[in-house]
Amino acid sequence: MNAIEELTESLSRLPGIGKKSASRIAYHLLASDRGECRRLGQELASLHDRICRCSVCGSYTETDPCPICTSPLRERGLLCVVEQPQDVRTIEDSREFRGLFHVLGGLISPLDGMGPEQLSIPSLMERIRAGEITEVIIATNPTVEGDTTALYIQRLLAESPVMVSRLASGLPVGGDLEYADRLTLARSFRGRVAL
Repeated sequence: MNAIEELTESLSRLPGIGKKSASRIAYHLLASDRGECRRLGQELASLHDRICRCSVCGSYTETDPCPICTSPLRERGLLCVVEQPQDVRTIEDSREFRGLFHVLGGLISPLDGMGPEQLSIPSLMERIRAGEITEVIIATNPTVEGDTTALYIQRLLAESPVMVSRLASGLPVGGDLEYADRLTLARSFRGRVAL
């Protein structure tokens, strides 16, 4: 195996990158100047030294605790529970949520060997017991695993004084009814709102 094939093979192991995309990236890097490749290599090599998990929310950060957890401008009573650190960035990019986050680190999925004990649920419960949180917004994906995890957390919090809500799910903006699956339509009808 030559150097281009090795690089293509390594790149194709990244999520969302198939063999063709990996090959295009490899050839793009080869056509780039050495400085660009060197910078990329240095950034990749130092990634784990520069970025860690926030000890409070579990998101990726360069400072611990992260800027979201330490910001006095955030609504400290709102806590959005997400599956992975990249979900924090997605929600932040929407600029609709001004509360705090809690990253579970996965979803309950017995078939994949993921139970509640593998998730950061104990630290979630500690944050809620501290008394500052008034609402927990569960923002897991609308999948079987996401729904199972949301239901599990809802049951854990049933006796607590916090309000528990879940992100609405249904038809996307600009979507056509004819392309919606049955489950999406069913969720859309259940989650309908008054105009």
